[in-house]
Amino acid sequence: MQKISKVLTIGIILAGITLLVVKYGFNLSEESLNLLHFLTYFFSFGLAFQFLFRFLFSQQKKNFLEENRKELILICFLGIALFFLRTQLLFPNIFSSSKDTAYLFICQIFIVAFIIIKIPYFYKLFSFFHLSPPLNIVFTFLILIAIGTFLLILPFSTVPGNKTSVLNAIFTATSSTCVTGLIVLDTGSHFSIFGQTVILILIQIGGLGLMIFASFFALLSGNFGVKERIMLRDIVRYENLSKMGYLVLSIISLTFVFELIGAIFLYFQFLPATNNHLSAAYSAIFHSISAFCNAGFSIYSNSFMNYQKNLTVNLVITSLIIIGGLGFIVIANLSRVIISRIKKRKDSLSLHSKLVIFTTFILIGLGTLFLFVGENNTLLKDLPLGEKILTGYFQSITARTAGFNTIYIGSLTTFSSFFLIMLMFVGASPGSTGGGIKTSTFATLLLTIKSMIKGKDQVEIYNRTIPRSFIYQVLCVVTLALGWIGFSTLFLSFTEKSTFLNILFEVFSAFGTVGLSRGLTPQLTNWGKIIIIVTMLAGRVGPLTLALAIAGKKTVKRYEYPEESIIIG
Repeated sequence: MQKISKVLTIGIILAGITLLVVKYGFNLSEESLNLLHFLTYFFSFGLAFQFLFRFLFSQQKKNFLEENRKELILICFLGIALFFLRTQLLFPNIFSSSKDTAYLFICQIFIVAFIIIKIPYFYKLFSFFHLSPPLNIVFTFLILIAIGTFLLILPFSTVPGNKTSVLNAIFTATSSTCVTGLIVLDTGSHFSIFGQTVILILIQIGGLGLMIFASFFALLSGNFGVKERIMLRDIVRYENLSKMGYLVLSIISLTFVFELIGAIFLYFQFLPATNNHLSAAYSAIFHSISAFCNAGFSIYSNSFMNYQKNLTVNLVITSLIIIGGLGFIVIANLSRVIISRIKKRKDSLSLHSKLVIFTTFILIGLGTLFLFVGENNTLLKDLPLGEKILTGYFQSITARTAGFNTIYIGSLTTFSSFFLIMLMFVGASPGSTGGGIKTSTFATLLLTIKSMIKGKDQVEIYNRTIPRSFIYQVLCVVTLALGWIGFSTLFLSFTEKSTFLNILFEVFSAFGTVGLSRGLTPQLTNWGKIIIIVTMLAGRVGPLTLALAIAGKKTVKRYEYPEESIIIG
């Protein structure tokens, strides 16, 4: 009976989700709305009934109530709310004219809350299939893309008069989930507020990772056990199992704190242009989340070109991009060191953090310099020196992973375009919201080349030696990345009628999950869109992760062949 009840519960939850989607996703007739409202009441009471059903057939009722206390509390709140609404003991005049609406609202809130407290069971779904960590990563992104595609197809997701095809919805959902920013449909004019909200949620979950959110809810519900910790450890590459819960809380809290601070600063900058507090707040929140998650999505058709000379907007956006692109492990390590220094304790950054921070700022400096030189006599020739530097600084940061722009990318010189391609290839840092081969991979590759030139057998940095296995991983990542980009460019050259530079730029932008384009994205053919969709997913998941997901578990080495030299070069 308990098994039947669990199946029944899953069915009711899925039905509740369907009702909410149909309610807010389609324009329904009055008759259909009445039927939908009746079904909402029915399934709300069905969730309450299944709890009572499971309780009656449980052998240890006390333990059952302790294990399911959140459901019990939620059902009690539903009963109390409906009782007070029915009897009007509290606030008798508030719902007198819209009691039916109040009943419906309470039932909808109950269904949503019930779904939220069931999120930790997401772990059990994956553990049931015994998927490896790489496959977990791939499937979580595919699930998010599928859900996002379905929601973006809904008529309510677009402004009246517009329609979204299935392929365009898949493209937008993939670009959002993979925090890329390439768009075939203008986000601000094609999609409604509901559609933009779906995109924003996909950006937030895709940037942090679905498993992080599932871990957070599992931690709150007390279901964050050893299996869940091990699964998350393999995904975020954090070895300390005992502090895994602290890491999850740190990631979630730091993300929302930085996004909130960024939104506050942006709000005061957007307010004069809109002269509407709600519109300015919405725009600030949207762009703050998009910047921190390194997504590059904007509700402005020309991105931030209207704010090219606004120092505050430029600095806030770039700061959010840098922090989000460093990686949560680096942010946590840096925060701990800063707190230790304040408390006058000795603590130092890890080798990974040092390498990431050093490489990040070197790339920012070189990017600013090269863009200044490349566009000084073209796009930037009419700007004062300070604004030239600011524009180069902004574009060098966004080119590595975020995808915002304050200048028209299609008008860049070949020199600047190719340098942006190099920045897009490197991307952000491991464990961050960005893509690319990652800063630590790029730095390790250069260090390996340096060691080989000097005749050293080991790769050394900051008085530490990088293990040989990591060197092999670096070579694998770079080779797979270049291979994927090469084949994608080859096929795209066959399907698209555009210059080679535009095609190459598009592929690197998709793989690096950047979102910059020289104008090719809206003109892509259906085959071109499919190629870019797969490339965005491969770039976000990572070439090595994708290869491991396809290859499966590592084989045990049972023998070793004798060595023999070959000629190199």
